[in-house]
Amino acid sequence: MKLGLIGKAILNSSSPDLHVRLGELTEIPTTYDLFDGNEVPIDSLEAKVKEVIAAGYRGVNVTYPFKEQAVHLADRATDGARMVGAANTLIFEAEGIVAENTDFTGFMSGYRATLGERAPGRVLLIGTGGVGKAVAFGVAQLGASEVLLVDIDVAKAEQLAGELERFGFKASALASDRVAAIAPECDGLINCTPIGHEKSPGCPLPVGVLRGHHWIFDAVYVPAVTEFVAAARQQGARVMSGVSLFVFQGVDAYKRFCEDEGKRAAADAQAATLFAHYRRELLKENV
Repeated sequence: MKLGLIGKAILNSSSPDLHVRLGELTEIPTTYDLFDGNEVPIDSLEAKVKEVIAAGYRGVNVTYPFKEQAVHLADRATDGARMVGAANTLIFEAEGIVAENTDFTGFMSGYRATLGERAPGRVLLIGTGGVGKAVAFGVAQLGASEVLLVDIDVAKAEQLAGELERFGFKASALASDRVAAIAPECDGLINCTPIGHEKSPGCPLPVGVLRGHHWIFDAVYVPAVTEFVAAARQQGARVMSGVSLFVFQGVDAYKRFCEDEGKRAAADAQAATLFAHYRRELLKENV
């Protein structure tokens, strides 16, 4: 099964390792190629997709800056891709291209695997870019009573709040100077900014707002234990690591690429094993 990733600045992506590993676990010989627009210019996503279809690829993942273009290339979009207005996965079927957003589905899968049937409650989400948008729709779909959105670009947060409202979810933009007062009253706290990454160290929220009743999610997974995750654990909060989103979005994509239902189930069954593997690897790299 020939797969790939189209985007920019992707040469250090762990996606090839994840998908090839899934191929080994499901006994489907799998290759996964990187098409980096910074290395070889991509004139248009549409032209590149036509090229890989002609070359016999089963599907591709899509990342920055092509996710919004990807959903418009599809003949059919899933509910998640349609709601988010972006796709990170394109599956090439006989009847056309199917667009999926596995950041959306992967967040929900990771949430259930980590927090079970716990209701999300009132959620504060910081960072409303591509991943933030998918996670916002994911937590809303899980039943959040309200999603409060914070971004340095206030207009972007307001726009996402409006989009969530149009789909029937309760959401609003929150000024950054109100975060310290509102965060302790929320049930869930989500970081979808780069703050906490090894190249952008720090904690996205003041440590003093964290409480034991919180659940938190940090989209950053390099390092596996960010300052936000460590501080939340110290307060006794439940933690969903960014490693889980990386693994579950990849597993969800691979399941869509599989044509055999049994192989899809086999891929799904490997999620916990893969989570443990990548968490160990990331912890080892960041000791």
